[in-house]
Amino acid sequence: MMHYIAAGAQGLAEAEPVAHTFSVVAFVENFAIKELASVYPESKRTSHRLRSVRPFGGQIFAYRFGTVVFHNVPLEGRDAELERLRKAQPNLATSKVFSLEFEVREHPSNVLGMADGVLTVDRMDAGRTRLIAVTLAQTTAMEYYESIVDELFAKTHVLAGNMEQSGTVGFRLRPLHRFIGRAIGTRNEVLSVLHLLDRPDEIAGDPGLALIYNQLQEEFELRNRLQSVQQKLGSVQNALELIVEVGRDRRLVILELTIASLILFEIGLAMFR
Repeated sequence: MMHYIAAGAQGLAEAEPVAHTFSVVAFVENFAIKELASVYPESKRTSHRLRSVRPFGGQIFAYRFGTVVFHNVPLEGRDAELERLRKAQPNLATSKVFSLEFEVREHPSNVLGMADGVLTVDRMDAGRTRLIAVTLAQTTAMEYYESIVDELFAKTHVLAGNMEQSGTVGFRLRPLHRFIGRAIGTRNEVLSVLHLLDRPDEIAGDPGLALIYNQLQEEFELRNRLQSVQQKLGSVQNALELIVEVGRDRRLVILELTIASLILFEIGLAMFR
């Protein structure tokens, strides 16, 4: 028995580590999963995700928020799949993209954890692959949402600065209303997509999945980044509502002064007659 254990330990030590590559591309536009299913008829899909094993090796995960994850797909295969996606959805042809490269190293002797930006695991299975893929997809998509929220935040800061200098706002409120609509739409889009950051139910009974989930969350600071995005969106909305209220009050005051002037004019005209 002692000889068997030693041989087993030697086998683990001699086993070659397996490197899993995850390449992520996030488009600005969302995916229509039903449309993508027409060009991936062999795929398995849910309402928000499509998974397809590719004949040239590896598999892809496409998420409805416009992000595709390539797992162990060679470079030439990724280019071919991106071209297929663009043909399936022509609006992707000119879309701005965000990308991420990530590596997972698998070896039976590995301890689950992060080291120098690489996730080490003792084994990979379908559940772990899905969890890693969706977390990386969210991370890459978050870069896009952070960029548009920062743009909204900067523009709101300019509007607030102009009001600080002039003490009021202009008469034209329609552009401001459109900007507020854009901010609210962005907020709803962020929350509708990134609600997937909620702790997955399937990891509750799997300590390995839970540890991988926590390691990835900490590595990419997803919770803190989501909270920052939500806070900025809230600040933008509150500031714009205040600016609109100031503009509305100004217009009401001017309207009241106009009415009072007309009344005084009528009184003066009557007295003159």
